[in-house]
Amino acid sequence: MDAPPPDGRPRPSLRLLTTTGAVQVNQPLPFGTGRNGRAAPSDLTETMGKVAHGDKQAFSALYDALAPLVFGIVLKVVRDRAQSEEVAQEVMIDLWRQAARYRPEAGSVQTWAATIAHRRAVDRVRSAQAATDREQAQAAREHTTAFDEVAEQVETRLESEQVRRCLRGLTELQRQAVTLAYYQGLTYREVAETLRTPLPTIKTRMRDGLI
Repeated sequence: MDAPPPDGRPRPSLRLLTTTGAVQVNQPLPFGTGRNGRAAPSDLTETMGKVAHGDKQAFSALYDALAPLVFGIVLKVVRDRAQSEEVAQEVMIDLWRQAARYRPEAGSVQTWAATIAHRRAVDRVRSAQAATDREQAQAAREHTTAFDEVAEQVETRLESEQVRRCLRGLTELQRQAVTLAYYQGLTYREVAETLRTPLPTIKTRMRDGLI
């Protein structure tokens, strides 16, 4: 925000929007010649031209004339006063930076400023909503992941307990055969050799045990 403008001319220091006093800043102030040095509507086009050439005093007059209008528009969209003040400041900086782009034939200075203010305000609301959506989505993913992990652990534990109960209901030969085949990965023939039991007997015992 402190970087020099693209044309190399120094940028004037911006004043914070006044939020207290006799005049409510969230209501557009009438433009009147001679009131606090504020420019009249007919003078704003000329003032904008001077701002485009880096005139600090002209920008100060433009700021005084448009800041209340800009803040009022932004506040209606954003609805948060602190954020509205930030966005209004950004709009005034845009007016300084983009002054050379203003074309009187396209509309009044007030209309141009109001358009920029509304666009900036909508962008802030959309950005805030997008951030909220991302946070909610991340929280949902973390909750789902945690739930899935717990559910899987519970399911695995229940299955293990069920298998242990089933194994306790088998004969010793059946239990040994099933354990060797399904927990140690031996073939039926290797199980038969390990237990020194005929292969047909092992197959029969394992079939009955699995059932």
